[in-house]
Amino acid sequence: MFSLKELQTKVAELFAAENFNGNPGELYEPISYTLSLGGKRIRPTLLLAATDLFGGDIEQSRYAAIGIEIFHNFTLLHDDLMDRSPVRRGQPTVYRKWDENTAILSGDAMHILAWQYFLRLPHHNLHDILKTFGKTCIEIHEGQQYDMNFEKRSDVTIDEYMEMIRLKTAVLLGGALKIGALYADANPDDIEALYNFGIDTGLAFQLRDDLLDAYGDTATFGKQTGTDIKDNKKTYLFLRAIEKGSDRQRQRLQELFSTTPDNPEEKISEVIDIYNQLDIRSDVEQHIAQLHKKAMQELDRTNRQDTAKQPLRELACSLLDRNV
Repeated sequence: MFSLKELQTKVAELFAAENFNGNPGELYEPISYTLSLGGKRIRPTLLLAATDLFGGDIEQSRYAAIGIEIFHNFTLLHDDLMDRSPVRRGQPTVYRKWDENTAILSGDAMHILAWQYFLRLPHHNLHDILKTFGKTCIEIHEGQQYDMNFEKRSDVTIDEYMEMIRLKTAVLLGGALKIGALYADANPDDIEALYNFGIDTGLAFQLRDDLLDAYGDTATFGKQTGTDIKDNKKTYLFLRAIEKGSDRQRQRLQELFSTTPDNPEEKISEVIDIYNQLDIRSDVEQHIAQLHKKAMQELDRTNRQDTAKQPLRELACSLLDRNV
């Protein structure tokens, strides 16, 4: 069994050994640039950890680990363009460093490249692996569309929001774990429990991300803060404030989230001030804790020794106790 640190080292080595350059350079340079920025590489680590948890050989699942991270970065490339985000992992986003067309085309190429990595090694469960990956891919696009839809609606509910982030964020964590377990021939009950662990962890992870967007520091968070407020995104913080707020506070929030000022600092400051008045930060922290508890219960359901589950426990905790 590998420790979390050993699995993270393995993931780093996998990417260090790959060359993502090619011709034409205008297509491949943004891909190489994006993948060179690193990031937490949560999804490939989860995939390898799941293979290892059930006694599989992580050499068999190594290319799938690379593929799922390439796909994740493809979604970020397009998200940054759609959200007009200038910074990712402390560096200019691809559409800002190059241009919009480059971000679209290089992102599309990354999507195809991800599938090619999955096909590099044969495996007797490859059909189920690719079926899981394909289902995960389309669900993420569904989640992104819901996210865009919500920007134009004033009646989004917390339940709708949680379903959106399940699709947009959590299914990729759950999918990575399920794929890794399929490489190890895990039984269906264990796969289901591990997938649920990934979903609950992913939901909690996104809520932490929402919190950091409002309260994080750009220098440590790695991307510009306040963008959710600037872009009128109906995050959990906003929706909880609508639930808790007075008529005056709700009206003011709805007014603020229907504007797109050229200088958004005052808008961001006023929204966060309302969040503070309603103690929204505490509410989000409580919901994150509840999701984390559920995730640990699902992990405990898997029929493996506790020591074997330790890397996944550590990784889940590190995702939720973070400021980046």
